Amino acid sequence: MRNIRSRRTMYVGAILLGAAALPLSMAFAQSAAAPSGAKPFLTVDGKAPLVLGHRGLPGLVPEETEASYDLAAAVGTDALEEDLHLTKDCVLVVRHNPWLSDNTDIAEVAKTNATVAARKRTVPGVRVKAPASPSAPADYLTDLTDPADPKSVLKSLIVDGEDHTNDWSITDFTMAELKEWIAGTTYDAANERPKVFNGKLPIISFQDVIDIAKAKSKETGRSILVYPETKNPTWNNAQAIANGCGPAGSHPLEDALIKIIKDNGLNTKDAPILVQSFEPGSLKYMRSHGLQTRQAQLIDGNGIDFKTGKVLLNNITSSRPFDWTVAGDARLYDAMLTPEGMAEIKTYADGIGPWKAYIVPLKIAPWKDSNADGTPYKGSTPEASTQDPTSLVTDAHMLGLFVHVFTFRNEKKYLAADYRGDPSLEYLKFFRLGVDGVFSDFTHTGVAARAAYLRELGW
Repeated sequence: MRNIRSRRTMYVGAILLGAAALPLSMAFAQSAAAPSGAKPFLTVDGKAPLVLGHRGLPGLVPEETEASYDLAAAVGTDALEEDLHLTKDCVLVVRHNPWLSDNTDIAEVAKTNATVAARKRTVPGVRVKAPASPSAPADYLTDLTDPADPKSVLKSLIVDGEDHTNDWSITDFTMAELKEWIAGTTYDAANERPKVFNGKLPIISFQDVIDIAKAKSKETGRSILVYPETKNPTWNNAQAIANGCGPAGSHPLEDALIKIIKDNGLNTKDAPILVQSFEPGSLKYMRSHGLQTRQAQLIDGNGIDFKTGKVLLNNITSSRPFDWTVAGDARLYDAMLTPEGMAEIKTYADGIGPWKAYIVPLKIAPWKDSNADGTPYKGSTPEASTQDPTSLVTDAHMLGLFVHVFTFRNEKKYLAADYRGDPSLEYLKFFRLGVDGVFSDFTHTGVAARAAYLRELGW
């Protein structure tokens, strides 16, 4: 076994020294009085929009590691966002994907660690019928390969209908094993982001992130929130129950989150924490079981039809909340954007977290149906132009719901044509529309863009 934890301090120190070279702009003091002549913010609470450190600062270092959160705090983020799973020993761990090969060094570790190698999940999933839908598939994969045996979910690796057979599950490791054996790597835009720290920064727990936020708040003199997501809650709860973290029919993931929030004195409406999920059932359960913090309903999509500008909702994993799929509910995410859907969200959440394409549609015009070789033309974001904004921000604000938009990234492949390769132009467009916060992989870019927006308004 190798122990990478002892090297953490050296790497974190090196990263933070490098942070001095970044374009810093500390967060706006939202309690400050408006200067004479300053234009008002269009946010729901009339305060400056938040820059939310999406998994820390993964544009520069491996996501959801101590260094990623340290660096995000150092360059001015307002919140440390994280995805939560339950380990084999029922501890809340921070990692985006529960399958580990694409965001950790586990494949390399398995070459020399027989225990890790043996835990690869290799049993294929089975197909079950999906709710009837005009666009989503008629069936999907599940890892409940034996309906009579709830523990059969520990053999396959099918997450929200997505097949990850021949990979490792985070739920097969204890927190101590993850910290000792496994380290994070770059994930989104992995080929374009720095790799120097891949495999050098260990996986951490949610308590570690809370501790970082508290320490950095004290160090910087400004409140830095934690922003946990109950990740894949239906799947996580099935895994956790099979691991003995709760009885059949329980919600071990949500129960663990409620407990750690209470244990850290954060269970109030004005505490420096926001809880989010893509599954409404997860948020409703927590609200009805004693959670007092603010909550955000995330709203996903699985692509863009660049011919029409519409968000695509035609797969199992990203077209509807997975708890709806399991319950036989045929609605898709766009049902949340109707007046009835927004009114329902208001009953259990304080805001929404929509994909940015729901607010600023992207379209390619003139459109062509095929490429030169005759293959169907699909287009890409850098070829598309932004269209007139929808009414989503206004509609949400009318109900008193905040709007936190995901995800802002610097790489050209994520930027529409009219941003001309400049990510700050995208931030400014959304700030001007009155969004209340932006999830960013590059906090320093978001903070700098917000500073420019504040100057624009005369603050």
